[in-house]
Amino acid sequence: MSDRVPIEIFPGEVFAKTDDFDFGIRQLIPYYNEMLAAIARCLPSQASCILELGCGTGELSLQILQTCPTAEVIALDYSPRMIQYARRKIEAAGYGIRWRGIAMDFGEWAAGKKVDEMSESFDACASSLAIHHLSDSMKLKLFQRIGDTLKPGGCFWNADPVVLESSQLSQAYQKAREEWAIAQGTTLAEVRAKLGTSNNYGYSSQDQLATLEEHLQMLKTAGFESVAVPWKYFGLAVFGGFIPS
Repeated sequence: MSDRVPIEIFPGEVFAKTDDFDFGIRQLIPYYNEMLAAIARCLPSQASCILELGCGTGELSLQILQTCPTAEVIALDYSPRMIQYARRKIEAAGYGIRWRGIAMDFGEWAAGKKVDEMSESFDACASSLAIHHLSDSMKLKLFQRIGDTLKPGGCFWNADPVVLESSQLSQAYQKAREEWAIAQGTTLAEVRAKLGTSNNYGYSSQDQLATLEEHLQMLKTAGFESVAVPWKYFGLAVFGGFIPS
């Protein structure tokens, strides 16, 4: 794929050049590795089939495949370049036989679209830095769709930015992010200079953040129980729950 900077990118692709993503996201997002590891640890290690929504460059997929040694991961992402990049990376790591990427808008899936090449029954579902591009009404539809496809006792875990509880915390988080970038040998301004420009696509648009409490309530409304927040750092959180057995 060409390294020329595209004028526009899909919402969620973040960086204009795909090759900048894996390093750049770790400069932009504090404790990115720990956040993904928290999701993977919450998934059932003996799962046989896991759905991932918005796979990006495959970083969460790799964590899942390493943590769940018998699982096949079915990944939905509407970006063909992300699917291609993730596939190459996962095959190079030796997990290609257990990973399948499908180019599709998971907002369409939430709205009820069937995917012929995809199962409708999963042990677990996971997502990172993707669902916040949906409106709150679509988030709820997505959570309900996930719940409908999970096997009894199945779980869903999501990592996303959330609205902080006060302006003071927002200021503290901004300072923490600046300090994090400097510790990585750069600045937020330098990292942001590599970002692309995205327009709305399908059901996704620019960041449409909700509070953590609003997310948890949506999960409960969608039928999840034992809803929990196993990891949080200021405006980033891993949250989810279980479908009753």
